[in-house]
Amino acid sequence: MTVPLWLWIATVGGLLALIALDLVIVDHKPHAIKPAEAARWVIFYIACAVAFGIGIWVFAGHDPGVEFFTGYITEYSLSVDNLFIFMIIMASFKVPAIHQHRVLLVGILLALAMRSVFIAVGAALIAQFVWIFFLFGAVLIWTAISMLRKKDEEEEYHENAVTRFVRKIFPVTDDFHGHKYTVKVDGKRMITPMLVVIVAIGSADLLFAVDSIPAIFGITQEAFLVFSANAFALMGLRQLYFLLGGLVEKLVYLSYGLAVILAFIGAKLFVHALHEYHVAPDWLDINNWVSLGVIVVVLAVTTVASLAKAKKDERAHVPAE
Repeated sequence: MTVPLWLWIATVGGLLALIALDLVIVDHKPHAIKPAEAARWVIFYIACAVAFGIGIWVFAGHDPGVEFFTGYITEYSLSVDNLFIFMIIMASFKVPAIHQHRVLLVGILLALAMRSVFIAVGAALIAQFVWIFFLFGAVLIWTAISMLRKKDEEEEYHENAVTRFVRKIFPVTDDFHGHKYTVKVDGKRMITPMLVVIVAIGSADLLFAVDSIPAIFGITQEAFLVFSANAFALMGLRQLYFLLGGLVEKLVYLSYGLAVILAFIGAKLFVHALHEYHVAPDWLDINNWVSLGVIVVVLAVTTVASLAKAKKDERAHVPAE
């Protein structure tokens, strides 16, 4: 797939336009996002991603189109599992509801900028070294195993090194000051918890990228598709946060499903590397349609099973009359 410079510029410009639209319509007047409003924005962002994918399909061919949609679904599903961590961070910092949208917007923009660096480095390594596929595959399989092991552990937020470094370097006010990032207190410039929580969200997503970036490189090695799939998934993540709310906690089997998907993509990366070294038979090939089918089926089964269990648990807790 040949991607001209103008298409990169147009794609980035389009994403910036979406961000500007979001800022003008949603964040111009800070308010608590209601589920109905969040649902409309989720549909809008999904529609934008679908339209983009159709454009890839029509102008670049069905293979890049399938790769984009498979990558987008994978990144979006991995992001849903990360929403629970975002909720813990928001609760830990006691972020007012009217400011949560801006925190997620700026934090995710920061995350996308950092992911872009990861994508560029990953694409350069893949172009030079075939053994990188083995490394990425091992990372995904290890992450899948770790997800299964940690499933029964209590989730609790602990500030990472980046957030602690910010606190160490800059004095932080005790309270929020609207959506301001810095304020003067007694003539001294201080940062507010608003800036600290944005750093916490952005740096937390950077850790999530350790599995999501290798995962999408297991689907496509085209940097343009990797970037665009990540961008659309992250852009739609903010509104999904407000739409799902407590529903995320009900998706009890989602981590199991994501572990299966990561292990599957990890195995696919190993097979791809073996093909590159010409030691794997031709029949041992996992094509794009198989990948898309496996991911969709696993997500559907785990979601339905999770919601069924949540409904069963609710009935079990209803007192008998």
